[in-house]
Amino acid sequence: MTAELEDYRRQVRDFVERKAPPIAPKAGVRSAENADELALLKTWTRDLFAAGHYGGSWPAEYGGDGPGYRLERDVILGEEIARRRAPAPVQGAANLVAHALIDFGTDAQKSAYLPGIRSGELIFCQLFSEPGAGSDLASLRTKAIRQDDGGFRISGQKVWTTNGQWADYGYLLARTCPEAPKHKGISAFIIDMRSPGVDVRPLREMTGTADFNEVFLDDVLVSADALIGTVDDGWRIANSSLGHERAGVASNAVRLQRNIEALYELAGTVRRGDRFALDDDAVRDRLGELAASVDALSALVYASLTRASRGEQRPHDAPMTKLMFSELGVEIAAFALELCGEAGVVTGGACAVDNGRWQDEFLYARAYTIAGGSSEIMRNIIAERGLGLPR
Repeated sequence: MTAELEDYRRQVRDFVERKAPPIAPKAGVRSAENADELALLKTWTRDLFAAGHYGGSWPAEYGGDGPGYRLERDVILGEEIARRRAPAPVQGAANLVAHALIDFGTDAQKSAYLPGIRSGELIFCQLFSEPGAGSDLASLRTKAIRQDDGGFRISGQKVWTTNGQWADYGYLLARTCPEAPKHKGISAFIIDMRSPGVDVRPLREMTGTADFNEVFLDDVLVSADALIGTVDDGWRIANSSLGHERAGVASNAVRLQRNIEALYELAGTVRRGDRFALDDDAVRDRLGELAASVDALSALVYASLTRASRGEQRPHDAPMTKLMFSELGVEIAAFALELCGEAGVVTGGACAVDNGRWQDEFLYARAYTIAGGSSEIMRNIIAERGLGLPR
């Protein structure tokens, strides 16, 4: 980090302190719990875009930094949001579709959607994963059949759709050529979530909240201009847009660093017999081990980002950081509840730091070992593409 970037970090930190919405922190990627929270998140998203802290990777003609774009600024923003435990912008899926449109969309599509994304008014959800097609996304079975007027008739089911209950539009992958190899016959679409035949059903999770949904598509008709790019090119479009999400891994390391800090505070609060847990040598050893592992993760993340900025990223870099982050998150949350003892099973008392933080962290942490590619899939990628092991 140069002096210039550290100065930018101070600006961002001040901005986040002043502008972050007053929403209670939660573990993981969460959705608004009600319309009032959604309104706060929309304003937060709009303010981030307006201040130039979000969307810098967009071309200058659409409000981004253009040739002056620097990945490091996105990294700093993600880190400072995580350090403050502020909510992420509501536009995670919209950022994906924005890059899909910028790189592959028509001028009419860009004019129709990009301004609304920047203003925070248009909410998008990501309609990729399906039952049986999560980590192996190319196995998706939702189909889009070409109609005589050039449009498409779409049928299928999607699941794990964050913000689906609030979304105006969906960024959808569907199979347009069943005979093609599974990575080849997929197309990308924008679908109006209010269209006849779209049924969104929130899923209540063990955290007690409904952060994602299942979405049923029953003969949903879309016009020809809903197609992004060309027919059967959806796999390339999706991977291209997902490639713009690299900076988020740095914020994950900061989230765990904040959890380590809170874990030390917890160990100094709860008792083991007649003394605080932090006075126990075994507890301090475990805390040190976890803290060192998080520091190692942070170093791994920065090494991966450095290679990515030079165009030298290896296929196993992202899986290594993702695997280490998700597995460490489970270990930290589990140790927190272990420190709490019997009190860890309730949300009151000394172990309910930040209104039940550790219970929420523990319940959500396991999701990270599945979301974005399961730990098993990550290990396979590392083994095959990094170590050259046989399938």
